Amino acid sequence: MAWTFEKILKGARKHGASDIHLVRGVAPVFRLTGEIRPTEGEPLDEPTLRRLFEEIITDRHREVFEREWQLCFSRHWEGVGRFRVSVYNHAGSPEMSIRLCETVVRSADDLGLPPIVEELTRLPHGLVLVTGPTGVGKTTTLNFMIDAINRQRRAKIITIEDPIEYVHENHRSIVIQQEVMSDVRSFRAALVHVLRQDPDVIVIGEMRDLETIETALTAAETGHLVLATLHTPDSVQTVQRIYSVFAAEQQNFVTVQLANSLQAIVSQTLLPRATGGGRVLACEVCIATLAVRNHIRAREVHLLYNEMQTGRKFQMQTMDNALIDLYQRGEITYDMAISNAREADYVRGKAGGVKH
Repeated sequence: MAWTFEKILKGARKHGASDIHLVRGVAPVFRLTGEIRPTEGEPLDEPTLRRLFEEIITDRHREVFEREWQLCFSRHWEGVGRFRVSVYNHAGSPEMSIRLCETVVRSADDLGLPPIVEELTRLPHGLVLVTGPTGVGKTTTLNFMIDAINRQRRAKIITIEDPIEYVHENHRSIVIQQEVMSDVRSFRAALVHVLRQDPDVIVIGEMRDLETIETALTAAETGHLVLATLHTPDSVQTVQRIYSVFAAEQQNFVTVQLANSLQAIVSQTLLPRATGGGRVLACEVCIATLAVRNHIRAREVHLLYNEMQTGRKFQMQTMDNALIDLYQRGEITYDMAISNAREADYVRGKAGGVKH
């Protein structure tokens, strides 16, 4: 039987895949619990890939792909739910990477989020950043936070996403979701107009460039709660990244802006469970206490780690302490804790230095 998009999507949902990769020369490949797994069946050739591509695109998508040679968009498929498609050329043939979106917003316990994450959704203003590499659940955390605000507060929430992965219904709040290249031209252009639309909460799918970061900081400083993601691995590198996108003559001003507006940085990674059944979330949490704000203002970013180590009363934790906690609860192996540690000797000492 020839490959169809419906067959591939439903097969991926059935097996609990997070991603699908359609690559020439192999059958569709699923990502299961973080690992690439090939499926059985005929390898995909160029004509099949082009046919599958044509099954899901619009004329506008085709125009963008022909002009840019790459494309990212989201779709909803009956019986499968929402998914995000990234299309690229490889050796003259279109290939696709597909992320299957969550069908429901899971609870904090289900996701493994620390309690402080829900508390952050009650803040009236400021900047909350969710960071980490691709594929560690940043968007899932962001959608959990949107849902918490939507159910608990009477607010206007405006999101700018590329693309929209989960569609929120209005509960106590109203949620306006805008998709880049469908509703707005760019994060930067959308943000300028969002500030004129009387929002209480602004959600930015990704802070990609100087203008987006600049506008997000201004919005956070002027009375809005801004939730955003960054592709940075930890709190220290997040602050450094924000500094670094600005010219030297702007950095003093940006330093003060960030110190005043930042509320928290939640850095995530997903690790294989010790039992082999899926992955578990590890979180580093940096709360913008007076001391943290002072370090940012003084450009003493390296001292943030010390604040997180001693800031448990503020619900802060380093990634190393999160790894120790997961290991002691039997969620991850000793080797996994050590290989992901910032300071391996510290983790060895706290974990007992013995493999279990």
